[in-house]
Amino acid sequence: MALFGKKKEEAKSETPCCCGGSQSAREVISTCCGEKVDGICCIKVLGSGCKSCHQLYDNALKAAEGTGIEVEYIIDMQKIMEYGVMSMPVLVINEKVVSVGRVLKPAQILDMIKRYDG
Repeated sequence: MALFGKKKEEAKSETPCCCGGSQSAREVISTCCGEKVDGICCIKVLGSGCKSCHQLYDNALKAAEGTGIEVEYIIDMQKIMEYGVMSMPVLVINEKVVSVGRVLKPAQILDMIKRYDG
């Protein structure tokens, strides 16, 4: 009967940080661990994998092109729920939700990046 409870133990283990650091996903929500470029260490797009979510991710990649800012696409629902959002797609800059339920154009995302102050 050693098999019972094994999956629960595996599920409790923390996932590593998106930036490859030693922090868990929950710790990353409060502090971003990547190297900062103009005050921004990472941009994340949270989505379910639908067309709108992919479009926001592509637009974020275009906006961050040439800046050295990392853009990550997250489809894991458990991680998405940690941000407390109820609709997608979601744009997150430095672990702060800046847009929910909208597909922003690259120019709009670039404008958010330029005026981001934390």
